[in-house]
Amino acid sequence: MAKAQPKLVLAPAKGIPFNQLVLSQSNVRRVKNGVSIEQLAADIERRGLLQSLSVRPVLDEQGNETGRFQVPAGGRRFGALEMLVRRKRLASDALVPCIVKPADAAISAEEDSYAENTHREALHPLDEFRGMKMLVEQGDGIEDVAARFHVTPAVVRQRLKLASVSPALHEVYAADGMSLEQLMAFTVCDDHARQEQVWELVQSHHNQSAHFIRARLNESTVPARDPRALFVGIDAYVAGGGCVLRDLFEEDRGGWLQDAALLDRLVLEKLGAEAERIGSQGWKWVEAVIDLPYGFAHGLRRIEPLHTPPTQEDLTEVESLHAQAQALEDEWANADEIPDTVDAQITALDERIAQLAGGSWSYDPAEMAIAGVFVTINRTGALEVEAGWVRTEDEPLVAPDPDMEGADDREREPVAAGQDCSADAGSAEADGAGARASAEGEATEEDEEGLKPLPDRLVCELTAERTLALQDALAGNPAIAFAAVLHNFVLACFYHGRTESCLTLSLNKVGFAVQPSGMQHSLAARAIEARHAMWKEQLPRSDKELWDALLLLDAGAQAELFAHCAAYSVNALFEVAPKYDNGRISAHMVERRLAHANVLARGVCLDLVAAGWTPTAENFFGKVTKARILEAVTEGRGAETAALIDHLKKPDMAREAERLMADAGWLPEPLRTPELPAQAELLEVSEGAALPAFLTVSGEGADSGGISLAIAAE
Repeated sequence: MAKAQPKLVLAPAKGIPFNQLVLSQSNVRRVKNGVSIEQLAADIERRGLLQSLSVRPVLDEQGNETGRFQVPAGGRRFGALEMLVRRKRLASDALVPCIVKPADAAISAEEDSYAENTHREALHPLDEFRGMKMLVEQGDGIEDVAARFHVTPAVVRQRLKLASVSPALHEVYAADGMSLEQLMAFTVCDDHARQEQVWELVQSHHNQSAHFIRARLNESTVPARDPRALFVGIDAYVAGGGCVLRDLFEEDRGGWLQDAALLDRLVLEKLGAEAERIGSQGWKWVEAVIDLPYGFAHGLRRIEPLHTPPTQEDLTEVESLHAQAQALEDEWANADEIPDTVDAQITALDERIAQLAGGSWSYDPAEMAIAGVFVTINRTGALEVEAGWVRTEDEPLVAPDPDMEGADDREREPVAAGQDCSADAGSAEADGAGARASAEGEATEEDEEGLKPLPDRLVCELTAERTLALQDALAGNPAIAFAAVLHNFVLACFYHGRTESCLTLSLNKVGFAVQPSGMQHSLAARAIEARHAMWKEQLPRSDKELWDALLLLDAGAQAELFAHCAAYSVNALFEVAPKYDNGRISAHMVERRLAHANVLARGVCLDLVAAGWTPTAENFFGKVTKARILEAVTEGRGAETAALIDHLKKPDMAREAERLMADAGWLPEPLRTPELPAQAELLEVSEGAALPAFLTVSGEGADSGGISLAIAAE
């Protein structure tokens, strides 16, 4: 029969005066690691010694106990106690709880020291998170907890945020079902149900990165860098009851605003206040919009502000400010660094100088009474004011010429081009029946009343002959014909409401009744706007000076200006034709229009990818069916990639398709330029084809009435 194992006997614990303890050389710890001695001393000072020292009696040469004890295990605690004694925070003979082991124990002191440092286990991170949360819930401040455990307050906040994640996800993390980085991603959302929903999505998804988790949790929020958020300000949004989600572990550029509806309301309220302030200046109307659409000024005429030069008082102040700025710059010229206050002072002086030296700009009150202002925000979140726009219905009526007030109404009324004058002829015959009876009477009447204006009928006949001759002459002078068409186009594009042209052709600028949000910020829109502003700066203010100004342009400039104006008339829009013919649009007309748009696109080598268009959930994937999304991904990335997202719900599929197709260079069919049938190629000028003679040779030999005109193309 086997003997029973003897029961374990634990070494007794007793209090030993600190001055009877000495540090043993058997301690295996030699390298500093972890909490410093000073931090440990501060912790013992606060809460006392939590763990006893392991000690053994010190023997003399004869093997007798000396009354002193060596400390092979607990050297760092001994060092911390020693520091407290030196600081007189602990008495030198204070009792220290110790576990006393025999000097001749079978287990060596070195093994005890090694075992004590090896068999310890740090807290699981989840226990650390929960522990800090419990301390704060007990009433301890974040700064206090940070100071006690020698970390920064930011670290404590991170731990508290991790502790606030759904308990269900905590269990997954504790079982090594997710990484710490993934758990950190869930802290951007406080909704436990939404966290668990996204985790369920991640389990069946090929992309399980923290970035993907954050994106799914923030899909219905507004980034703090959004122009609307920048315009309102985070403080105003929070004061209005909004909540901002922050990521304590990643750079979040200000976080995410949860309540988009509240944000839009605050934006409109602030814009409305600005509109009310601007409207009080005398404008007829002020319209506040968050997203000013592209082409908002279509059909509107802009009035120009008046410049008032600086007064003598302003110029005197400018000189004084210049002297102050120069004195500051001289004072700090040799300094290694200019203080912020001085730099701000110099900047303020420079801004004031620019304001005074530039004079002031204002609008004529009479013009303001018929014009209005658009108030919106730009891409940086700053207030943007588009002032001085006159609507067609607000244009003033042209007053009759006072020189014609005494003339006969029939003779004073202008006759439209092409108007039949036969009725006037008959009327003239009837009215003059009595006058024709006596030629002498007519002559006497003319002598008495002087010369009368020519009859309208006669003017019609004479101008008809002149018009026909002018048409024939213009047809024989391509350079002047080009200039005339260019003049007509420029009037339509840059001089709203002006029709001082004898050409009956018209350039109709295409409007966009249906357009995606933010189209005014696209690369094409910004390029057109910049080009228009450049030409507007070069053209004369008065349309009456336009013709001479156009003649002074060289051939290249004429061609560029012509192309800029002609481009406004391009209409490659798809329209839904009504079921019944309305006389304006039909399916056949739309089809022919788009066919020619393809011809034009080939001619200019149109590339929507190079123009900056890329498919996103907002502009394409979120507006089509799942089948269309999968078809697009298959075309752009292949069937294997499409199979990765075919199980997702529509919103998630759209967002994943956006990520997968970001740099695929794929375009939906309406944005492509298809190969055209051979007959359409007849409409296309091939790259190597010769240009017409009037666009390639000098116009000196043309019969242009002695006018030297640059050829309008190269």
